[in-house]
Amino acid sequence: MRKGITWRKCFRRGRVQNMNAKGRVFKYGDNVDTDVIIPARYLNTSDPEELAAHCMEDIDVDFIKKVNKGDIIVAEKNFGCGSSREHAPIAIKAAGVSCVIAQTFARIFYRNAINIGLPIIECPEAAMGIEAGDEVEVDFDSGIITNVTKGTTFKGQAFPEFMQRIIASEGLINYINNK
Repeated sequence: MRKGITWRKCFRRGRVQNMNAKGRVFKYGDNVDTDVIIPARYLNTSDPEELAAHCMEDIDVDFIKKVNKGDIIVAEKNFGCGSSREHAPIAIKAAGVSCVIAQTFARIFYRNAINIGLPIIECPEAAMGIEAGDEVEVDFDSGIITNVTKGTTFKGQAFPEFMQRIIASEGLINYINNK
């Protein structure tokens, strides 16, 4: 499978099938807040490419130079805490990140991520068992997270059908406009 998100929009009984991601992991700890995901000094724009250019720079100055399309962020507890800015998941998605896996997410970040079509999965075991640089595959239909590097698997929460449709549509606004 190639790196990145693969969306096979095969609607069987009205359901999106085979939503997957594969990429290299960037690992972070607890309480990664929206101010380090996209620093406030860059909030004068809503351009996704400009936001992506500064994604994670206050916690990992070389992130944007190292991240490739399809890579995955793995974090520990409370990812996306802080302000409710929608810019944070937009910056992550525009940087090419295909999925964020964490022990827990701040609730407003969770909703903002789904609203803009960024797949996120809560899975404490995966967050603790995956390390920076590991190659990881995610099957969003089943919630199975496979650490290809270590040969281990974890069971995260599969996306409900309505969330799969929002993500496959690249966000809530597109989903509503396409209905």
